[in-house]
Amino acid sequence: MTADERIGQAQLLYERAVFGGDSGALPSADRSLDEVEADLALARGQVIHARFLEERVENARELELFERAAELYGRLGDVRGEGEAVFWVGAFHQVVRDDADIAVPSFERALDLATRVGDRLTTSYALRHLAFADHMLGSLDEARARFEESTRLRRELGFLPGVAANLIGLAYLAAQQDRRDDAAALLDEATELAESTDSHGVLRWVAGAREELSLP
Repeated sequence: MTADERIGQAQLLYERAVFGGDSGALPSADRSLDEVEADLALARGQVIHARFLEERVENARELELFERAAELYGRLGDVRGEGEAVFWVGAFHQVVRDDADIAVPSFERALDLATRVGDRLTTSYALRHLAFADHMLGSLDEARARFEESTRLRRELGFLPGVAANLIGLAYLAAQQDRRDDAAALLDEATELAESTDSHGVLRWVAGAREELSLP
């Protein structure tokens, strides 16, 4: 059901409880509203995260929203939703606070939950950010394997902007491993995919990578 439908259902259940004397309807109303609140918290947290990427100013509410979403999804038994929310908890700690010690366990749990229910998109995100953590630790082969598996899943899903973003990460790894021709080819493909999907943000990342890696 949509959020509006869930809210409408909760209102009907309220009427059943108040006017019909059916207090047993209230747990179902709570569940409907918890579902709406979880989805809203996750979406609002993502919007705040996008604003951080633009302005680089931390908003502590972002973490509160992601943790609330994870709590609600867990209570509801929504494994897919919980896995996505837990991933975003990790993303906050990794990207906003640069704290891998807290981020990595969240990514690992998100990966477990997403794999359990076949959520390939969240799986691809968890693998991507675990790859970043591996890269920071100097575990380049492990990082490459995770980036490649994430990229494979994104190709299957047709998530081409996400593929392009991953290719940039793979290009940095290739350059660090003295595979400069591979790095250049990866950035060329990332450019092609980003242009074909009007992913102008990704194109800026590609340009930054070319400059940083001194690649044409």
